Amino acid sequence: MKRYEYETLCVAEPAPGVATLTLDRPDTLNAMNTRMLGELLDFFAGMYVSSEEIRCLVLTGAGDRAFCAGGDLKERDGMSDDDWRRQHALGEQAFKAVVDCPVPIIAAVNGVAYGGGCELALLADFGYAAGDARFALPEVTRGIIPGAMGTQMLPRACGVRRAKEIVLSGQPFSAQEALSWGIVNRVCDKNRLLSEAVATARHIAENAPIAVREAKKSLDMATQMDIRSGYAYELAAYNRLVPTEDRLEGVRAFNERRKPRFQGA
Repeated sequence: MKRYEYETLCVAEPAPGVATLTLDRPDTLNAMNTRMLGELLDFFAGMYVSSEEIRCLVLTGAGDRAFCAGGDLKERDGMSDDDWRRQHALGEQAFKAVVDCPVPIIAAVNGVAYGGGCELALLADFGYAAGDARFALPEVTRGIIPGAMGTQMLPRACGVRRAKEIVLSGQPFSAQEALSWGIVNRVCDKNRLLSEAVATARHIAENAPIAVREAKKSLDMATQMDIRSGYAYELAAYNRLVPTEDRLEGVRAFNERRKPRFQGA
């Protein structure tokens, strides 16, 4: 895997085809400052251009207290309106790049996930949470609203009525509530959270990479199209896979009763 040089992010490869991206500002509960937003944009824009070495990504936070506490309000204190807008514009591009990431992203929420941190977890394809993780979208208590796709992604996860309760009250909720509402897929023992997320990522990384990417895109379309248009998208993706070497290898491996060796071709 290529070497990444970041100040606020740490990239590692715990298994073949699997990368972990760690938000690495534990002294600030991994709050997103301008530097982190720029580095998130750089990383995910790079994934969009070239991600052959990474087949699945696990996103987590450094330390045992927080996944991400949201925007760095200490940095923002005293910002002019123009500076605030410029910083947020950088974040907007970073969050769009996360959504456009061609490989699956699993959020491993290891603690507090407030504001933009909660939204970042929602931008992942799915997520696991530590038992003591806490979530909140408290922006209305600070005079703003979620601005990292929270009002778009949260209703897709838990429904509009639950999303309204969460956003309009600004109140925190537990990992178990996040699980019961469909916001995370699994609650894990804190000491096993990352290993369980990486284990799932390994299963994904072992599958045919082109098929995984096409399936991810088709699933994303499910909430954006009527069912017939979505099915047309699915069939177009399906037919793009028919001439691939991985499709042939999958059939051969099944008939030869062995594990397939997918090459992404």
